[in-house]
This record gives sequence, C-alpha cells and structure tokens, in this order.
Amino acid sequence: MPEPIHANSSLRVRFAPSPTGFLHVGSARTFIFNWLYARHNGGAMILRLDDTDVERNTQSSVDSIFDGLKWLNLSWDEEYKQSERIELHRKTAWAIFEKGLAYRDFTPAHAGDAEKSGVQGTWLFNPGARELSGAESDRRAAAGEPFALRFRVPRETGQTVRFSDAVYGDQVKAADDIEDFALLRSDGMPTYHLASCADDADLHISHIIRGQDHLTNTFKHVLIFEAAGSTPPQFAHLPLLVAPDGTKLSKRRHGPVVSVTTYRDVGFLPEAFINFLCLLGWSPKDNRENLSLQELTDVFSLEGINRSNAVVNFKEPAATPEETFDPKAVWLNAEHIRGLPMEELSARLLPIVQGAGFSVTPEKMLRVTPLIRERIKLLCDVLTAADFFFVDQLPPYDPAELIPQKGDAAMALKVLTRAREVLANVEVEFKHDPLDQALRAAAQELGVKAGQMFQPIRVAVCGRKNAPPLFETLEVLGRETTLARIKQALRVWK
Repeated sequence: MPEPIHANSSLRVRFAPSPTGFLHVGSARTFIFNWLYARHNGGAMILRLDDTDVERNTQSSVDSIFDGLKWLNLSWDEEYKQSERIELHRKTAWAIFEKGLAYRDFTPAHAGDAEKSGVQGTWLFNPGARELSGAESDRRAAAGEPFALRFRVPRETGQTVRFSDAVYGDQVKAADDIEDFALLRSDGMPTYHLASCADDADLHISHIIRGQDHLTNTFKHVLIFEAAGSTPPQFAHLPLLVAPDGTKLSKRRHGPVVSVTTYRDVGFLPEAFINFLCLLGWSPKDNRENLSLQELTDVFSLEGINRSNAVVNFKEPAATPEETFDPKAVWLNAEHIRGLPMEELSARLLPIVQGAGFSVTPEKMLRVTPLIRERIKLLCDVLTAADFFFVDQLPPYDPAELIPQKGDAAMALKVLTRAREVLANVEVEFKHDPLDQALRAAAQELGVKAGQMFQPIRVAVCGRKNAPPLFETLEVLGRETTLARIKQALRVWK
C-alpha cells in the first residue's frame, strides 16, 4: 500500500460519513477518490465521522463504516468525531450572528406559507423573524423563548453566490433564491450545513470531494465559509452511482449489493473492488481498466472524473449469485486473483476454507491453489471449485458421469478397474509424470483413447467432469484417497 508522502501539507481532504447505515458503495468511492487525490499529491487524508444526528446515528452503523474501511485497507492521517466538536460549531454560529449575518427565528415551525417568492414557490424566510429588532430578539431569548438561528441570506441586492467545481464547472445562483437556512436548531444543536463548514474551516480542508447530491448545498456552504471569515475550499462533486434502471442505488430498493461488506463477504479482493469503483465515473487517460492501487495513485486526477452518472450493472432479480454484481467487477476480481503471488492467494483462500468447516493445513492449501486459480472469479468460489480436495468422502453424484464419451458402462468399469490396479502399483512417487505415463500406457493396453481413460477417473476422484487437470489433482489427493474414491465408484456396478 502506498505510504503517505506529505510533501504538500497544505492539501487536505476529508471523508465525512454519517453513521446512519452501512458503508454504501457510493460512500466508499468518495473515500477512495479522496484518498487517491491526497496520496497522489502528497496531502493529508482526514476521516471525520459526522455523527451529530443523534436520532438516526447507531453504533452498528459506526461499526459497519469502520468494517468497510478496514477491509479497503486504505489509511487515513487524522480522525475526528463531529459530536466532540459541537462547541466549535456553536461558536462559529454565534460569530456569524455577531456580524449581523444571522438572526433568531422564534417561529415554532414555519408552515411554508409565510413567504413563497423563491423558485417554484419555495419557502425562503419568515419576514417577521428576519426583521425583528436586535433588542426585541435579545429580550425574547433572555425570557427563555426557543428559537432557531438562521443565516441572513442577502436579499434584493441582485447578489449571486458562485463557486467553481472541478467536475461541473462554474456554478452560479441568485442569493434571492436561497432560503434563510438554519445554523442552529431550536434545541441548540448545529445543523449539518453549519457543522460541516465549521469543521472544514477549522481542519483547514483545502479540497472537498463529495457526491453530486451535495452540489446544491454548496451555495449555502460558500455563504457560511465567507461569513465565518474563511476562504471556501476547492470543490469537486462526483457523479452519482445508479442502478441499471437509472434510479439511485439504495439499500431499500436494491438490497445488499450497495453495501461494501457484501462484496467482502462473497470474496472480492479489496484491491479489485477499489479498482472497480474507480472506473465508475472516472477513467485514466490511457483507458486502462486493470490497475493496481499504486497505478491508480500514480494516475489519479480530478480531470478524469466524468459528469454523467455511473451505472452499476447488475441483474434484478439475479439468477445466480454472480449476477448480483456488475460483470466488470467480477472480471476485475478474477484478473486481480490471477495477478496475486501463489502464496498470497493461498493465504487469502485458507480462512474461507477453514471457515466453512474444513480442516485444511496451509501446506495443502498452497498445493491446491495453483490448480484452481484460473477457475475462480471470487475468493468464495474456492468452496465449489476445490471442495473435493477437502472432504473425506464425496457427496453423491450421477453415476452416468462416469461413462466416457462414445463409451458405455462396461468401458467405464473396465477403465476404473484397471486404473485402480495401475495406481495401486505405481512404484515411484505418486507424482504427475509417473501417473501420466502409467495411465496412458493402461489406456493403450485397454484399447481406449486417453480421454476415455481419464474421464471416469476424473469423475471418480472429483465427483464431476469439470475439474482441474487430472494428474496434478491425483498428486494432491494422494494415493490413498484416490484409490478409495475409485473403489467407491466401482461399487456402482457391483
């Protein structure tokens, strides 16, 4: 994993998830893009848990976020909890108030009818509250009357709020079309807008890279930054991730496919998952797809981010577990699996096999791994591609599978009987080359083709036709298991 460089200490990005659910794949992509931008430019990566929504925050959500981030195995340099910074938020709000840029709103809850002069008749402000004198506002507050603190958006001056977005370009909005949004709620708690901006300013965040659904919020945030005496950061908003039907990915509608830990649990490699997410809404200049983490870090730039939403192509409903995921994600995972050193792949497969209840040693797993590496797309495929290596006895299979192509049951019986004799008496080591020579000689002796000799043996020892190369398989299974399984197969006809 690339280490932080910190050559550019002034470049600071942050990932600020709210612990109100699992780690969403869209949130994971936001984290990854921030991480890549920081590491590419030698800046700092900040993790800030935006946990001030006490009614919706749950510990299970916090755990899910950290589980997902831990699996991605991408480090961060500083970590904060927004709930521990509330005094800073309030201080920022009252500093804005003291400048005359905010006011107390004693209205219990606006009904939306007080002022409808915004775009499409949206609520903008309560005139009575906005125009209340300072003395009267102070008196009512001192008397204990509850109030929200609202930002006094400049009105009727023709003023515009503007910022430049690294993805969507120059953004402009008339201040008259922005409502007097709350900074503090009537219970004194900061709103998302205030807390986020106060923290970003205090932590010296230089670049805010987040989802496109925050683009419209940014006009309010620019106002807060400027009112608090801070220069707004550079903004880059990321295109949304959508389902094949164009709807935004959500757990309620699309299920666990939108949760990062789902990918972990079915056997995606974190580096392949990162690679896949990066290709959703971003592309390198040379259009490569299979990229290592170091390669991604080397080539990542905001200029490569697209404006259009990125489609995650999965089938609804999925006929097979594999169809639950985007084919490109599965393909990339298979490519990354094939790119792993054999020892590392074996080490990643071992806990999956052991977790399924098989008593497998690291030594045996390392012998099995080369035989299945080309046959698995997800790590959990090891349980179906290599299960016959781990069980004491094969589960029942169709005896017709033992019959070789253009052969019959009599041929299968003849082949298996002779194979058992030959394999029991191979005098040299039970290895690939001696096994190959002995069984080919037996086929010639019986007057059958090599393929007709090998298929019944393969089915007898693996329980299926589709299996790894025969001689390597026999070598790993060993003489004792091989003979026992052939004996079991012969009982079909006896």
